[in-house]
Amino acid sequence: MTTGEQNYLLLQEIEANRRFLLMAYRQNPKLLDGAEARIKQIFEVAAPVVSDEVNSAGLKRQRGVSLIELIMFIVIVSVAVAGILLVMNVTTRGSADPLIHKQALAIAESLLEEVELMPFTYCDPDDPAAGLDTTVDTTACTVPVGGEAIGPEVGETRYSAATPFDNVNDYAGCQMNTGAVNACDTTGNNGIRDINGNAIGPTTGYSASVVITLTGVTLLPALPDADALLITVTVTGPDGTPVVVEGIRTRYSPRI
Repeated sequence: MTTGEQNYLLLQEIEANRRFLLMAYRQNPKLLDGAEARIKQIFEVAAPVVSDEVNSAGLKRQRGVSLIELIMFIVIVSVAVAGILLVMNVTTRGSADPLIHKQALAIAESLLEEVELMPFTYCDPDDPAAGLDTTVDTTACTVPVGGEAIGPEVGETRYSAATPFDNVNDYAGCQMNTGAVNACDTTGNNGIRDINGNAIGPTTGYSASVVITLTGVTLLPALPDADALLITVTVTGPDGTPVVVEGIRTRYSPRI
């Protein structure tokens, strides 16, 4: 062995001894109580400088997790992942529901707007007394006698070119695509359509109904009950869940 190799091994042994003494001092500083002042000074200066080195190579090096901790981590993560996958599965199955609901809502709002835009006169618009300034109530009406009633007049249908619906009241009891033949759906199974016969939304899977109720007194106690109507439109989609929208039509132009 050459002198250089011997010197290198000697330096390694000195460094190892230095590390050991520094660790011993850090764990029990009282070991130097009987040492000379110069020795105490060396250790007190050297210990802070090599503290990180001692920590990384000494007893405090033990870091990480035990086998039990690792198993608990795996179990907890597995339960959490299973819950997330379950939520994703339910969300995927019901992903079509919002589309059905939005389509039913669009149909209901379209029908409600159609009804609300109709006239709300004392007399049927076909009655000569309908537009007279002297007509101030339903007593002057002759077609039919007594003025408009809830429900369509005889012969009037929603799609008729000659005698179409011409008043809000006509839509009472209206049903579309329910299998029931009525003034709103002359076939009972013709889909949901507008007054021009054009389909509103999908032609199958959706049905609609309209209910009209006198609500004048409920709206304002001093108002005649027949001067305000509550319009309730219900649309049911393929999922069987009904979508209901409501609106109120008041008699603000009784002779038009």
